Amino acid sequence: MTASSSMVDFNTGLLEFLHASPTPFHATKNIAAALLSKGFTPLYEGDSWELEQGKRYVVTRNDSSIIAFVYGKSPLLDSGIRMLGAHTDSPCLKVKPRAELNRRGYFQLGVEVYGGALLAPWYDRDLSMAGRVTYRDQSDQIASALVDFQRPIAVVPSLAIHLDREANNLRTINAQKDIVPLVLQLPTDETPLPDFRGLLHTELQKQQPQLAIKQVLDYEISLYDTQPPALIGLEQDFISSARLDNLLSCFIGLQALLEADDDVSSLLICTDHEEVGSASCCGAKGPMLQQFLERLVPDVDTRVRIIERSMMISADNAHGIHPNFMDKHDENHGPLLNRGPVIKVNANQRYATTSETSAFFRLLCEKADVPVQAFVARTDMGCGSTIGPVVASEVGVKTIDVGCPTFAMHSIRELAGTRDGWYLYKAAVEFFTYLKAPIALISR
Repeated sequence: MTASSSMVDFNTGLLEFLHASPTPFHATKNIAAALLSKGFTPLYEGDSWELEQGKRYVVTRNDSSIIAFVYGKSPLLDSGIRMLGAHTDSPCLKVKPRAELNRRGYFQLGVEVYGGALLAPWYDRDLSMAGRVTYRDQSDQIASALVDFQRPIAVVPSLAIHLDREANNLRTINAQKDIVPLVLQLPTDETPLPDFRGLLHTELQKQQPQLAIKQVLDYEISLYDTQPPALIGLEQDFISSARLDNLLSCFIGLQALLEADDDVSSLLICTDHEEVGSASCCGAKGPMLQQFLERLVPDVDTRVRIIERSMMISADNAHGIHPNFMDKHDENHGPLLNRGPVIKVNANQRYATTSETSAFFRLLCEKADVPVQAFVARTDMGCGSTIGPVVASEVGVKTIDVGCPTFAMHSIRELAGTRDGWYLYKAAVEFFTYLKAPIALISR
C-alpha cells in the first residue's frame, strides 16, 4: 500500500522531533516551541491566571512536563474536556552526582539506570550526553539551561567472547559494574581526573556564549544513542528510533491538538517520570493536572460535573507480537505492527480501559477510518502500566489506554510501524473534533 503524502509528512516530522529530543527537557522544550509558533499563549504557574474562552494556552513544570489547553467557545458543562495524555521520559542511563572514575588511566562516568531499561543494547553504541544544567550566574543567581553534546563522546565496550565463553548463554549484566561508559583515556594513571561539572560548563558556554555562567552547581544528564531515527525495511514499513516509548505518543498528541476544534475544549498533558512510577511534582501522580483544572474551574461542584462529561485518552506504546517470540502473547491478543492503534485492557487495572471508553474509542476509529486492535497480556504473565490508571484515580476522569504496537520496548532503539502513528493521530484528531455534546457514555 502506497503511503499518502500526509502520512509521509507526518513521519518526517516525527523523525525530526525524535532526533531533537534526547531528554524529557528537550522534548518539552520542542513541544512548547511548536505550540507557541501556532499561537498558544504561555502561562506561568507563579502568575495569576485569567483564562479566556476561544484562546489557547501552554504551561510547563520542571522543564520536563507540559499541559496545552484549547479553551473552547462552548461552555465546559456543554462540551466537557477532551484530554490526551502521554509521558516525556524513557529508560536510559543517567550520570551520577559524583561521576568521575579513573580505572587504569581510563576516564569513566558512573551512571545510574533510570527506569526498566534493556541494558544489553547499550553496549558498543556511539553515545552522547544531554540534559539540564543548573548554575550560578555572575550575579550569584541560580539559573538552568539545556545542553546537548550531540557528538559521540562515550561508549560502553563489550567484553570479548574469548574472555566470557558463556556470554551468549548465561551472561547477566551488573548495573553497577558492567555498564560504566568510557569517555577519555588519560596520559597516565596519575593524571588528575577532569571535573565533570567543568566539562558541562565549557560545553554549555560554547553552545550558549550569552550565558553568564560563574559555576555549574548541579545537573541532570542522560546518555543517549547518537544514531538518528530512520525509516527501515524494504518498503520502509518500520520506524527505528530511541525513545519511541513514549515520544511517539507525545508527537501524536501535539499534532492532533493543533487540529483541535475551537468550539470544544481540548487538553494535552505530557508528564515526566512515568517510567519510575510517576510520583513527582511533575509526574502523573503529582498535582499538575488537578491544579490546572482547579484553576480553570475553581468551583468544586462545577468542576466535578465537567469532569463527568470529559474523557482521557492515555496514549502509550503497546507490545506488538514478536514473530520470534509469539508464545509471549495471548493467542487472541497479539497486535501487529501497521494494523492500527491498540486498545489495552487489564482486569487488574494496570490499564484504565473500560467497556464504555473502549466502545467510544472504537467509534472514533470507525469515524476516522482507522483499524483498531486489542491487547491483553497472557494470564500467567504480568504487564506494564501507564499514566492512565493514575490520572483516572487522581482526577476521576473516564479513561482509555491505547498505543501504537512496538517491538524492543525499553531498548536503546525501538521499532514501530510507519502507519500506526498516523492512524492514532487520525483517531486523536477525531477525538478533538467529534461531537459538540458532552461525552456521555451512559444513557441517563
